[in-house]
Amino acid sequence: MTNWTSALYVGSVAHSRLRPFEHSFEYRIYTLLLDLDELPGIVKNLRLFSHNRFNLFGFADRDHGPRSGTDLRRWIDGHLDEAGIDLAGGSVKILSFPRLLGYSFDPLTIWYCFHADGTLRAVLHEVKNTFGEQHCYLVPIDGSLGHQFDKELFVSPFMDMEATYSFAMTIPAERLSVGIVQSDREGDLLRASMRASRLELSDRHLVRVFMSHPLLTLKVITAIHWQGFRLWRKGAPYRRRPAPPAHPVTIVDRSRAAETTP
Repeated sequence: MTNWTSALYVGSVAHSRLRPFEHSFEYRIYTLLLDLDELPGIVKNLRLFSHNRFNLFGFADRDHGPRSGTDLRRWIDGHLDEAGIDLAGGSVKILSFPRLLGYSFDPLTIWYCFHADGTLRAVLHEVKNTFGEQHCYLVPIDGSLGHQFDKELFVSPFMDMEATYSFAMTIPAERLSVGIVQSDREGDLLRASMRASRLELSDRHLVRVFMSHPLLTLKVITAIHWQGFRLWRKGAPYRRRPAPPAHPVTIVDRSRAAETTP
């Protein structure tokens, strides 16, 4: 047993497109919640997990934030300061699919930013598409975890850019959940959710999920393309990809961080 707050979560992801036709799927996943301050101790105690080095499981700084390999804590603290948020030395935890045999792809990585008193002060949603692009949405949290913001990054050629994301979340504990609704002027377009249960982060549990969910990261990218093909076969119109946003991080106005329940 360890006293880490970092953990392994096992559960499922579900997507349901609502318009102009219904299209749904669900698959099993696992993900890691990593406290950035705990990474040195995790690497020291686990044989199957590495930080910025090749292993069966891993976490690489260059996959996240500025994607340059620079210090992630310094990067997020800089953007929090820009948003007027001071954690007073509190923890930052990242919920992300791990690198697996050196390969990583995660459509949505969530950063939980806690004040030293334990309260959640901000969430950063790091969104990636299959074209190698990324955009981050930094959301100040003032009590309610429900929030919404406008879509800035092209994610799917089968979805318009004129849309809004609404989130309903829980703080990771024994269980975690994330609910997302993408909507436009006509109403809801897409509902997505992730629900998972906590396991201790250990070599034994890493072996278990590797055996029960083989090649997870490859499965994720394959599933995205397969579901895109199915949408194309159903007649979904294909949209051209616009240029990505000029600024890599959008700081969401506090007035948009209103309670919402997808």
